[in-house]
Amino acid sequence: IGIRRIAHAALAAAAADDALVDPTVKFVQELRWRDFFAHVLFHFPHVATGAFRPEYDALRWRGSDAEFEAWTQGRTGYPIVDAGMRELRATGFMHNRVRMIVASFLTKDLGIDWREGARHFLTWLTDGDVANNNLNWQWTAGTGTDTNPNRIFNPTVQGQRFDPDGVYVRRYVDELAAVPGGGAVHTLGPLERAAAGYPEPILDHHAAIAEYRARRGL
Repeated sequence: IGIRRIAHAALAAAAADDALVDPTVKFVQELRWRDFFAHVLFHFPHVATGAFRPEYDALRWRGSDAEFEAWTQGRTGYPIVDAGMRELRATGFMHNRVRMIVASFLTKDLGIDWREGARHFLTWLTDGDVANNNLNWQWTAGTGTDTNPNRIFNPTVQGQRFDPDGVYVRRYVDELAAVPGGGAVHTLGPLERAAAGYPEPILDHHAAIAEYRARRGL
């Protein structure tokens, strides 16, 4: 199905229903990003395996294999991150907001090369596309067409903002399904984690980001 047909059909539906206007505008914006990234890949094919600006391939990464494994298995101790990674394995899909959160966590908190995350996504995503996948990963890592190194997602704050009642987390993180308290699932203490059989955070977000900033000279 051509992208113009999709865009026109969405806009036509929005014209008939005011409730669809805002989500349709956002949807069409995302279609534009899709085309933009496809054009970038066509004209700069090296982005299939490396950074848009090759000098960023020399960035120093610090993460370990054990940390990467915890991320892939959804065992980081950050509920929104773990829910996303488990959704990916269970369904072959992940909500767009959560894709940005888990990508930021891998590259900024764990300090692991974005290419490792991009390969993992392409292994599991049913909608995996090299252009969209790799260039969105680079958008998060700060190595792509928009080289912003300060784009950082706090996983706890993001969870509270976009999953305020903890519904998404409880759906995919089995250990937390019965934890009471609505959004409190994002800020569990040690005793609550132990009772649920859920791990402690793999690292402290603020300390990890401070280290990241020092490593990048920010």
